[in-house]
Amino acid sequence: GLGGDAVDAAAKQACKVPAAAAAGDDEQQPLARWVTRPDGNLELVTHHPVRQVTWHARGDYFASVAPTGATQSVLVHQLSKHTTQNPFRKNRGRVMRVAFHPSKPFFFVATQNAVRIYNLAKQALAKKLLGGSGVISCMAVHPGGDHVIVGSEDKRLAWYDLDLSTSPYKALRYHTYALRGCAFHNTYPLFASSSDDGTAHVFHGRVYSDLMTNPLIVPVKILRGHSVVDSSGVLDCAFHPTQPWLFTAGADGDVLLFCN
Repeated sequence: GLGGDAVDAAAKQACKVPAAAAAGDDEQQPLARWVTRPDGNLELVTHHPVRQVTWHARGDYFASVAPTGATQSVLVHQLSKHTTQNPFRKNRGRVMRVAFHPSKPFFFVATQNAVRIYNLAKQALAKKLLGGSGVISCMAVHPGGDHVIVGSEDKRLAWYDLDLSTSPYKALRYHTYALRGCAFHNTYPLFASSSDDGTAHVFHGRVYSDLMTNPLIVPVKILRGHSVVDSSGVLDCAFHPTQPWLFTAGADGDVLLFCN
């Protein structure tokens, strides 16, 4: 494997599903089925089509989003124990995206018109970020954990400073069609957005430890390379974990890598 023999062995061990986890609860239908495939990889089968998967920073927990799943639209899975939990019993709107806080027990849930931040330790709502006029389509949390960017179908990318207000600190409108993806870089002061206009925009976004200093946001570059298919352009974007490289996935079926 890419990570060496030790990492490869650990990955294979994590993909081995105990019989009890694979069978689930006999009296109640399980939220998801964990299945070890013939090739040794792991397969997780849910009851509704999954639109997003996001990992916790420590790598053991991950969450999945199925917007049509109603009260089962958000599921949290633990890889080491092969278990699945449903953290929300009530339906508070169609869930579009979720994200883990990088260091604190907070969980971000973006519905069509707001972002709710839950304290997992207290099992309570900590904060609610007010959305704009458009339907929320994407969300990303800054590696420091105190800033969030939210994209919507009204062509806007909103930057929230969680220490400042529940309303956007700044709204960026550089795209000409609905936003579909956004992302922060883990180490560089960069963030990006992708849209149905077929482009991805890269920004310089520096935050300061001094709470009196506002974030510095500067447009850097517009990336082109995808074709628009049936009014859909660049569906998502993601940064390389260590290099200043951006991956984009388009409705044209291509995944592109932009570097340097």
